[in-house]
Amino acid sequence: MILTCPQCATRYQVDGAKFPAAGRNVRCAKCGNVWHQLGPVPEPDPEAELMVEEPPARRQPEPEPEPSYEAAPAEPRAHSFVPTGSAVEVAEVAAPPRARTPWLRRIALGIGWLVLIGLVTAVVWAAINFREKVVFYVPKATSFYVAAGLPVSPRTMDLTDVAYHQTIEDGQRVLTVTSRIVNRGTHELSVPPVRITLFDVDKRTLSSGTFVAPVLSLKSGADSRFSARIANPPLDMKSLEVRFARAGE
Repeated sequence: MILTCPQCATRYQVDGAKFPAAGRNVRCAKCGNVWHQLGPVPEPDPEAELMVEEPPARRQPEPEPEPSYEAAPAEPRAHSFVPTGSAVEVAEVAAPPRARTPWLRRIALGIGWLVLIGLVTAVVWAAINFREKVVFYVPKATSFYVAAGLPVSPRTMDLTDVAYHQTIEDGQRVLTVTSRIVNRGTHELSVPPVRITLFDVDKRTLSSGTFVAPVLSLKSGADSRFSARIANPPLDMKSLEVRFARAGE
């Protein structure tokens, strides 16, 4: 059963069984208006006759002084609903700021370019300031530095005054090799290991070995004495080579 307030036209869905034929007073929960509402009148429709009705005695209202009934509001009509301004404003605030997305992409792209330029600058700076070390390990890079007008010495760490002699100690032959390590570069450099190779008369390799230098590094223009001892060298040794060891030797 649907009730309509005659004052504010608010509609309510109520149970018709609670209203006798004589009616009862009801109060609008919205505006407080009180009116007398008659009970539902049975219709002569055959379908209505199929409904089971409660005995008349049960449908009599309990005696109460001026009973008032506040029903829950029925669902509002579709045409009576109007969105409030606050709801519209919340929806607009919650929408994602699409216009700012391209700016974020541009900022991220700019940061990426700055990082790349910084890395390239650092590599170029290191290649220029440490070109002597680069040429020492990659001699072919000398041509690139010369073409760029950058002076570079292909030999920054040098071995000079190489000498050797054999002696007998405790009944065995001992080959002693001496040299001087000189830093001809403009910066302090680490001293690499020294490689000694023994050859026969036909320049065929008889044996070779790597020896650690007595110092770890030399300042610019400094030098250090190097000495190595080889026990029982080959009898057919005729010459030797003393140089700095390459990577992997």
